[in-house]
Amino acid sequence: MRATAKIFWILAVFFAIVAFAYAFVTGRYDPMGIELVGFPAIIALTGLALMIAITASLAVRRNELGASDDLDAEVSDDAGVQGSFSPYSWAPLWASLGASLCFLGVAAGWWIFAFGVMFAIYGVLLWVMEFSMGQHAH
Repeated sequence: MRATAKIFWILAVFFAIVAFAYAFVTGRYDPMGIELVGFPAIIALTGLALMIAITASLAVRRNELGASDDLDAEVSDDAGVQGSFSPYSWAPLWASLGASLCFLGVAAGWWIFAFGVMFAIYGVLLWVMEFSMGQHAH
């Protein structure tokens, strides 16, 4: 996990440098000024790398060293429980169907967007409440 954190810190710094260089070059040589699509996209990419770097760094502080941090580790040293995953669930299907209908609704018609919002709300609520109701309730 330490290697992952270091890689994403390096990427965040790299993308920040690229964003400012991009803004400088487009601002200087483009007659319209700073380009309004690429520059925010690179800034967003910098933010994404920064969020992943911070999350990985916090995970390194909270958890003990993993097998990926030991140079003499074997693959079997990292065996075991990797997390808690939900059981057989239909919730991701409904949430993704709602998201796809929302995207289709923006392009094809706003009435489709309304159905997408309904499916998405149902899917997200079902997904969040999955361990609180039904067969897998705690």
